[in-house]
Amino acid sequence: MELYSESLTGYKRLITKEVRIGDLLLGNGHPIRIQTMTTTDTMDIAGTVAQSIRCIEAGAELVRITAPSKKEAEQLLLIKEELRRQGYSTPLVADIHFTPNAAEIAARIVEKVRVNPGNYVDKKKFEQIDYTDAEYAEEIERIRDRFTPLVKICKEYGTAMRIGTNHGSLSDRIMSRYGDTPIGMVESAMEFLRISRDENYHNIVLSMKSSNPQVMVQAYRLLIQTMQSEFGEIYPLHLGVTEAGDGEDGRIKSAIGIGTLLEDGIGDTIRVSLTEDPEFEIPVCRDLVKRYNSGSELPPATNGRVPGIESGSLGYNPFEYKRRESFAVDVIGGKQVPVVVADLSGIDKIQPSDLVAIGYTYDAVTDKWTISDAAADFVFTGHQLLDFALPGSLKVICYPATWIEAADKTKYFPIYQDSGFVNAEWKSELMNFVMVDCFNDESSLNDFTWLDELASDKTVVLCLSSTNRNAMQSVRRMMMELLQRRIQNPVILITDSKWSTVDEHLIHFATETGALLLEGLGDGICLGISSRQPMANVQVSGRTYLPVSNMYQFMNNTAFSILQATRTRISKTEYISCPSCGRTLFDLQETTAKIRAVTNHLKGVKIAIMGCIVNGPGEMADADFGYVGSGPGKITLYKGKEVVKRSVSSEVAVDELILLLKENGAWVEP
Repeated sequence: MELYSESLTGYKRLITKEVRIGDLLLGNGHPIRIQTMTTTDTMDIAGTVAQSIRCIEAGAELVRITAPSKKEAEQLLLIKEELRRQGYSTPLVADIHFTPNAAEIAARIVEKVRVNPGNYVDKKKFEQIDYTDAEYAEEIERIRDRFTPLVKICKEYGTAMRIGTNHGSLSDRIMSRYGDTPIGMVESAMEFLRISRDENYHNIVLSMKSSNPQVMVQAYRLLIQTMQSEFGEIYPLHLGVTEAGDGEDGRIKSAIGIGTLLEDGIGDTIRVSLTEDPEFEIPVCRDLVKRYNSGSELPPATNGRVPGIESGSLGYNPFEYKRRESFAVDVIGGKQVPVVVADLSGIDKIQPSDLVAIGYTYDAVTDKWTISDAAADFVFTGHQLLDFALPGSLKVICYPATWIEAADKTKYFPIYQDSGFVNAEWKSELMNFVMVDCFNDESSLNDFTWLDELASDKTVVLCLSSTNRNAMQSVRRMMMELLQRRIQNPVILITDSKWSTVDEHLIHFATETGALLLEGLGDGICLGISSRQPMANVQVSGRTYLPVSNMYQFMNNTAFSILQATRTRISKTEYISCPSCGRTLFDLQETTAKIRAVTNHLKGVKIAIMGCIVNGPGEMADADFGYVGSGPGKITLYKGKEVVKRSVSSEVAVDELILLLKENGAWVEP
């Protein structure tokens, strides 16, 4: 297969066409631009202007405003004029869905319009219809007739356009031929792009958004491959994970999807969709892009010693998920869910109370342990043997000299440094961990020939990390090497963070570890923070989101959240929550918090909380149950894509949601 990026083993930006949005240049190697979307009612000019200014002053380089009908589109002129009067020249983007006439008005006013090819002309009724080739071609011509006027207006006025596909709002026609797939997402956008190119209009940005990072990443990669194959050039890409939610979960899910692509050198502008006030999205965007924009605190540089890879030699398919095959060593590898290893080696003398941070609570009165759903599977103690009885499911990793002294060698296991394991005199008969620093400055492929000796050793678990600046690509290249050599030992991904703030740590861990898990690479994770300095809590909208008074609890929770977001290990309820906009029909942040408070014990259940009917039914395609605004004070409840209850009063809608969960066997008492 063709490579979709040159950044598989190092870092290099994907060069795209240059697009002008007002005075802002995007693509073609320009800095990765940051944007957000207002949550105010577009008819509220003063409120929208004030919120836009807060976003701009926080660092937004583009501000998007919803225009669901002609009247909102017309208001954009007054909003733009007031912003310009106050000295703000930041380009504005009109967000359009079902109304071509609103788009045609907005395109004459603002610097950019966003259209969704799934519902701009096409219908979305969740009907499965079989189209003949002739009928399909007729539909394309119908789209051409309705879409071309907008293209001509944009071309005349110098207005840019984003063709923004959403996974959850593909048209019935696309669904009938391609299904709810990344390929369907790509084809949905390509139909509109081909029409635009026929009109010699190229001031276009594209996006492939999904609430599932795995689907999102695959769709962008396929889009790049498709554009390169068909046109020989690539249009700029807007990256985002839809309905990511709030707090640490929203940040982690966004970082996994967006960060994975940024690591590939893909992406010209990003928006983080959080269920929070839009200005709070900007710092997360800044933390994501500062690793890649020139002059950043940690500028990426290609590691010259990391061997390249030939097209067709990846060893896995980056366009679809398939977990790497490995044999099982105890609870690691094979068909088992990825494990979590907690590093407590920084604690001088580990006590039972220290295990609370990693999911284990000891009751001295009953002499019993309570184990949470987010309890680590292994604990790394370094040079320590613990002087208390361990919970039944927890096992210890320690250095070889310490392991030799352990009385219970079914609970304690040694960890060796790379090739030193081969020559070690003492080894566990059950499980041995072997650390590998992938392609550091002194290593090359020739230095890893000893890996072949491990292929037949059914006790070895590899622990891969890298001290290279491009650590993820270095570890990914080592995984490729394992695949090519048919080495099937399970792999623990070790990711260390040298950043300082909570958000920086979250984004670092989610990007570097999540990127590999999305590709089916990895059977466990272990997170570490180089600095042992205390971290400050993050305040968002007056609320503390991250339990960081205990660094170990933070790392353990983050590890499980990464596994949850990559759909590789489910340990809690998942919320698909939209970021709110001018169409939202209730207080989304308050309602999300209320629903989370009564349902967060429902492990594995996916609940969508959507502000309005425009995106609601489509964007919650991945959810088990949905809570969607359908009118002022009115809620529609869904099971999957099926409407179960309409026009429910918002005062009782949460209780009705709980009743729906009970009726479908998804409820357990907290």
